[in-house]
Amino acid sequence: MNYWIVKSEPNSYSWQDFERAQEDVWDGVRNNQARLFLREMQEGDLVFFYHSGKEKAVVGLAEVSKEAFPDPNDEQWVAVNLRVKKKLEKPVTLAQLKGEDILSEMKMLKQSRLSVSPLEKVEFDQILKMSL
Repeated sequence: MNYWIVKSEPNSYSWQDFERAQEDVWDGVRNNQARLFLREMQEGDLVFFYHSGKEKAVVGLAEVSKEAFPDPNDEQWVAVNLRVKKKLEKPVTLAQLKGEDILSEMKMLKQSRLSVSPLEKVEFDQILKMSL
C-alpha cells in the first residue's frame, strides 16, 4: 500500500464538497511531477485531503477507488477516482506539520506547489496520530 496527500483550495473544491459526492474524479492536475504521482496511485491506497489557501490543514482521509485514467477535461493529463473514508477528528495544520521533526522530509513541505505527493508510512502514521 502507498500513502498520499492531495491538496485543494476549499473555495474551489472542499472536503465538504467531496463528502457530499462520496466518490469523485481527482482531475485538473497540471504538473508533470504530480501527474507521475497520480500514475503511481493504486486502488486502495490511502490519501489525506489537504485544504490549501487560508485554511492550510489536513482535513480528511480518502482512498483511491480507480487507478489513473485520462483526465476527462484534457486527455494529455491523468486523473484518479477517490472515495471518502472519514473526516479527521481534528484538522492538522501546516504549522503543526512543520513542527514535527519526523515530517521534515515530507515532499509536500519541500515542494509546496505540488498538488499531489507521496507520503512515507511513518509520515502517514504521524499525521493520523496528530489528527486524534
